Amino acid sequence: MPDTRYLLLAAAVSAAVNWTLRAVPFTVLASLRASKTLQYLSVTMPSGIMVILLVYCLRDLPLSQAPAIAPLAALAATVGLHLWRRNALLSILGGTTVHVALASTVFAS
Repeated sequence: MPDTRYLLLAAAVSAAVNWTLRAVPFTVLASLRASKTLQYLSVTMPSGIMVILLVYCLRDLPLSQAPAIAPLAALAATVGLHLWRRNALLSILGGTTVHVALASTVFAS
């Protein structure tokens, strides 16, 4: 078993490295906060990321088979809930609930 001083020093070094790695981006990138590019990305990136996730999730979906109905129904529920309530959390939870319910009951293999 290592010495207590060694363990305390290892914990202190780990904490210092962890804190430094978390603080450096905020201090180094502070000047970019007023950047027009960063403001543009903060508006457009969420939509872009959602499109990328949508394509990634549906890319291997076999449209000719019955199990494809569960993800498509979940997608329709997510889009419908979001258009109706404009609440991202409600949309995500609703779509996930529809998918899990259909995949585990109706289309369970």
